[in-house]
Amino acid sequence: MQIESNSVVTLHYTLKDNEGNVIDQSDDGSFLYLHGAMNIIPGLENALTGKSAGEEISVSVSPEEGYGVKDPERVQEVPKEMFESSDDIAVGTQFHAQSPDGGAVVVTVTEVKEDVVVIDGNHALAGIDLNFDVKVIDVRAASEEEIAHGHVHGPHGHQH
Repeated sequence: MQIESNSVVTLHYTLKDNEGNVIDQSDDGSFLYLHGAMNIIPGLENALTGKSAGEEISVSVSPEEGYGVKDPERVQEVPKEMFESSDDIAVGTQFHAQSPDGGAVVVTVTEVKEDVVVIDGNHALAGIDLNFDVKVIDVRAASEEEIAHGHVHGPHGHQH
């Protein structure tokens, strides 16, 4: 079976940056996604369309087809008093915050100054070229329930 919309795909992958540093990997058969449901970044999903179990590909995904380009407007200084315990704030700490449109966003502390904390609301991989080595392990048709819910379910059905 070839990968197409409403296929459940199992992958092994290694993700590297342009310097060859491993960012993420999964080689235990635990990475499954529903193709066509925006469960993975568009550049990788597009490259996998039409592939079958056993195929291996290497693909470079630009920021525009990945997690987006860095948006400088998502970096801002916030007064320290906005945090309950400013003593515990350190570079790399992540918080859930509310975006201007009311949605949830994860922000990362990038700098701690005397009176302010610099936070970045961009995805951690925004602005980075993503280099994937992928092996397609399995492809199957999604169940009606998976299609309706927009994601893969576990071996015993609905588990959320």
